[in-house]
Amino acid sequence: MASEREIIDLQPGNSNPRRSPPINLNHYATKKSVAESMLDVALFMSNATRLKAVLEQGPTAPYYTTLVTLISISLLLQVVIGILLVVIARLNLNEVEKQWRLNQLNNAATTLVFFTVVINVFITAFGAHKNGSLAARASRNPL
Repeated sequence: MASEREIIDLQPGNSNPRRSPPINLNHYATKKSVAESMLDVALFMSNATRLKAVLEQGPTAPYYTTLVTLISISLLLQVVIGILLVVIARLNLNEVEKQWRLNQLNNAATTLVFFTVVINVFITAFGAHKNGSLAARASRNPL
């Protein structure tokens, strides 16, 4: 059976120093969106580098058309994801009337991220590597 003191501590409006303050959902969602945006920028830069490497190899490179197409689609999806994340970060999650819209935008961004990951798995499988990279030279000539 709960004591009178425990019942008073559980009532709304009573602050308990042992409890942490409630989480600000809007602040949490904004930080999450910013972190996801940073990862999106990193993947965007990686794909831009891959596209440059494929274009430098030219049309004679194996899977040239496939890689250019997949990387271009991935870059386009990443731009759309970035725009969605900026919109999500700017909306206030604490406003109940905006929560449904934020949920829809978050679902759209998550779906696009999934497709982007799948496309990037195929990009990696087809292999877009620069021929004259330092790693390639080091593996051919160890010393």
